[in-house]
Amino acid sequence: MARVLIVGAGIGGDSLALLLGRAGWDVTVAEIAPSLRTGGQTVDLRGDSRDVLERMGLLETCLERLVPQRGAAWIDAAGHPQAEMPVSAFDGQGLVSSHELLRSDLSRILNDAAARHATYRFADTVTALTGTRATFRSDGATEDFDLVVGADGAHSRVRTLAFGPEADYRKPLGLAHAWFTLVEQPTTPALDGWFLIHHAPGSRVVEARPGHPGEQEIGFTFPAANLPPRSDRQAQLTLLDTVFTDVGWRTRELLTAARTAPDFAFDTYDQILMPHWTHGNVALLGDSAWCASPLSGLGTALALQGAESLAAALLTHADPAAAFAEYESQMRPRVTTAQKMFPGRVKAAAPRTPLGIRTNALVMRLVQTPPVAAALTHLMRPEIPTPTPQPS
Repeated sequence: MARVLIVGAGIGGDSLALLLGRAGWDVTVAEIAPSLRTGGQTVDLRGDSRDVLERMGLLETCLERLVPQRGAAWIDAAGHPQAEMPVSAFDGQGLVSSHELLRSDLSRILNDAAARHATYRFADTVTALTGTRATFRSDGATEDFDLVVGADGAHSRVRTLAFGPEADYRKPLGLAHAWFTLVEQPTTPALDGWFLIHHAPGSRVVEARPGHPGEQEIGFTFPAANLPPRSDRQAQLTLLDTVFTDVGWRTRELLTAARTAPDFAFDTYDQILMPHWTHGNVALLGDSAWCASPLSGLGTALALQGAESLAAALLTHADPAAAFAEYESQMRPRVTTAQKMFPGRVKAAAPRTPLGIRTNALVMRLVQTPPVAAALTHLMRPEIPTPTPQPS
């Protein structure tokens, strides 16, 4: 029975903990947050995500938590629609799916299942790694493991300790994003199931989409390569106020709500590019290894498939080197394709000029006309090689 430390209780980390724990491994999960993280946008259950969750035996539970959605709509400063894309567009393969649930709900489902098979250390992480000997922040204790997996996100501490500085692997995409949950008040405009997107000149975007009943998931996107420290929320809020001061629609209301949101988060849109995801008996998983950025729309699918592939390889090969080689060969083609995204994806997410904004809305309408829609139905998302899980 191998002893493994997984750093990070996110989608990938909890999935791996569940799969290895079920197989009888001694699994410890260290998570720097004091409890399971809340917040985040919706995640898509189409394709690979759905398949992996079904093999885990968790799909039905996930389907019970779906967020009712009608589609996406691009609106002007007065809230008038400029373009719409219903969930039925492109045979259900458009921007918004009818099979999405909140990331926080998926995280809770995975964590509830994994907690039966793993030991969790919340409010803790590693401060040093010597091979697979880990020093924990909470008490300074040192423990030996057979395997250490960094599943602690794009700013991975494990990656820094075992592979080198983040700057060696980070590729900024030029945009930043803030997101949080808004609790509706009697005066809050209803979304009626629509994901509303308002573009403003200067590559600024304000979004509101359905969440749990009585809640909306809010997002702000704008150009930036670097941000105030993650610990300085006041500086982050001041930056948002400055960047979005003259933007219309519901922007002022949403900026005010950001100040009291308990799940407020702020980060740049980056990719993580690494030649290898393993070193000795240390492996990286999910955004720690290959962040494709939220713009890819494939972060959850990659994390789930990566956890399944890594678990299958470890359970098949007694030699970690052989297991890691199989893991990389299974996931590398998929990650490479996902990180490419489609041409112009960044500019389409945040058009810079009034003409670009109008053009984007026009394109959203044109691509749904019957001749174009028929040609694009199978091209809406990249064709990504799907690894075949090995028997455990």
